[in-house]
Amino acid sequence: MSYEFDKDPQVKEFALRVRSFINTEVIPHESELNPDSHGINPELRITLQNKARAANVFAPTAPKEFGGHGFNHCAQAVILEESGRSLLGPTALNCAAPDEGNILLLNKIATPEQRAKYLAPLAKGEVRSSFAMTEPSPGAGADPNLLSTSAQKSGSGWVINGNKWLITGADGAAFSIVMAKTSGGATMFLVDAENPGMEVVRSLDTLDSAFTGGHGVVDFTDCEVSDNAVLGQVDEGFVNAQVRLGPARLTHCMRWLGAARRSHESAVDYAASRPMFGTELASLGMAQQMIADNEIDIAACRALIHRAAWVLDQGLPARAETSIAKTFVAEATFRIVDRSMQLCGAKGTSSELPIAHIFRDIRPFRIYDGPSEVHRWSISRRSVRHSQAGKLPGDWA
Repeated sequence: MSYEFDKDPQVKEFALRVRSFINTEVIPHESELNPDSHGINPELRITLQNKARAANVFAPTAPKEFGGHGFNHCAQAVILEESGRSLLGPTALNCAAPDEGNILLLNKIATPEQRAKYLAPLAKGEVRSSFAMTEPSPGAGADPNLLSTSAQKSGSGWVINGNKWLITGADGAAFSIVMAKTSGGATMFLVDAENPGMEVVRSLDTLDSAFTGGHGVVDFTDCEVSDNAVLGQVDEGFVNAQVRLGPARLTHCMRWLGAARRSHESAVDYAASRPMFGTELASLGMAQQMIADNEIDIAACRALIHRAAWVLDQGLPARAETSIAKTFVAEATFRIVDRSMQLCGAKGTSSELPIAHIFRDIRPFRIYDGPSEVHRWSISRRSVRHSQAGKLPGDWA
């Protein structure tokens, strides 16, 4: 299979406008993002999103019928990379996790009533959401089969009981998409924040800080919902979640590549101007190697992202492509930021440059949306199956 790297001129123009917007309107607010906080201040989120609306760069991934731009995955690869140059950028454009993935999921499988109640305000940035899947040990994490939160059928609907944690955006979310075990599998439910059976118990202190609403611990105690709260089909939660999981992994890659690239740009600028041993730092062999290795990792990340995006745009699940991209990009972007910090020395560890904050926020990417080790396990098993079936290398269908 082949695909085009050349982008539509309209996409390129939009991406350049996003880059300008991030530079002029978003980066100046970065001092307001506390690295020890539980996410972006709600007032700052509103301010930035209003600026994005005024610049006509708001909601690049959301459906056009709700005021978004409706770009496909290949276009998103260019645009979301630019949005990620600031940790505040994806939130400003309303293309940050988990809302971006939830918008995609709701657009694909929600009923007309659910689209009006949940998708419309989420796409417009009027509310936030969360995706409640992960549980504390021994519950579901990297192994979804350990799902312990349950939903029992009742006369009036369903009753959910269980405990979730590391639920991004839980604090302040208007609703949550909750994965629960049902009699024949797992089912997704839409649960409103005001439901008395759902409680955000606390926010966890985590390494990262750029997700609005932080990462919460959420309890479900006799949480009653109606049959209309079922998202998708009963017992098909894991199948329907695949609509969200692959593309959401990839958009994470896009955004974090932008952040890593900004770290690299900061380091190159520093190395080119820093006197060192009678020359500039950028003229020293070891510094040149780090700069070159960063360029190589950036190019490889971009190629894997664009390949997976193209496969998704063909209407294929792209499970292998998104898994490979997620594993490589999560590790390569961390290498890029780490080398950038090393190049800048003490200054790289300080708030004088964006590198230190990006370093803290990018490290967890190797864990969420599937740890690298789990993805490698899946990639390896698929490779063995295809070898035994006599398929050609790279034929993931």
